[in-house]
Amino acid sequence: MHQILFEEYFFHRATLQDLAQKFHRSREWVQEQIHQYEPKSSSLEPRSVVLVIDATYFGKRGRGFGLLVAKDSKTRLPISYRFIQSETLREYDLIRQKITEKGFVIQAVTIDGRRGLYGLFEPLPVQMCHFHQQQIMTRYLTRNPKSEAAKTLKRIASYLGKVSECRFRYLLDAWHRRYEAFLEERTPDESKRGWHYTHKRLRSAYRSLKSNLPYLFTYRKYPKLNIPNTTNALDGGLFSPLKDLLKVHRGIGDEMKKKLIVAYLENLRIQQPKNPL
Repeated sequence: MHQILFEEYFFHRATLQDLAQKFHRSREWVQEQIHQYEPKSSSLEPRSVVLVIDATYFGKRGRGFGLLVAKDSKTRLPISYRFIQSETLREYDLIRQKITEKGFVIQAVTIDGRRGLYGLFEPLPVQMCHFHQQQIMTRYLTRNPKSEAAKTLKRIASYLGKVSECRFRYLLDAWHRRYEAFLEERTPDESKRGWHYTHKRLRSAYRSLKSNLPYLFTYRKYPKLNIPNTTNALDGGLFSPLKDLLKVHRGIGDEMKKKLIVAYLENLRIQQPKNPL
């Protein structure tokens, strides 16, 4: 009864009053049954998987909580998940360990490129999410950069997913040769060094592309694995509908939010195909 009432209320959007009338009970009794429900964890058959891993947050950081999810790119099922307070390497390592302990064989992983994550999953093939890379470029260069150098670099970044690694590397190197002197321009200040780089944000944008380059084309090097080049399977395919569901039930506390999230994820896992391979 707990589960029926919980799912009717949260997934089918029945009101407490509707459920009270349907089951001939008081509104308070229905509410108590819903709060007592504890979602059960289901199990998945161990297999080889290509993972997409990312996190999202509910409420303001520091006051709310986060959810870290590892999703099988083939079956689109959440293989493992954790509630977190911050997106640390430790949390990624714990979810990786949990997955391997259950017998899954991780063949490759797509991540957002957070500092230190590449080393955590190597020597596995690691793909940096192109969408996150574009977000980094926008953060440093804005949506409408002013200088010719910034406009050109942003245009080069937009070619991700459209050109080969060789072509992309050539364009990036050619850009650096052309604007190297511009990048080295300095502005005097009162710091101990006595100056700072004039175009710091542009330098950071270029450095981001350059350092992530070895992980931006992994998906093309292992075509048989069908490695996703973005984490969109989580961002748009799981996090967005989950947050839309929670918006319907705004006002519930964190404990009930977590129950709803677990129930949502477990319902997805129940839909696993019989022969995923």
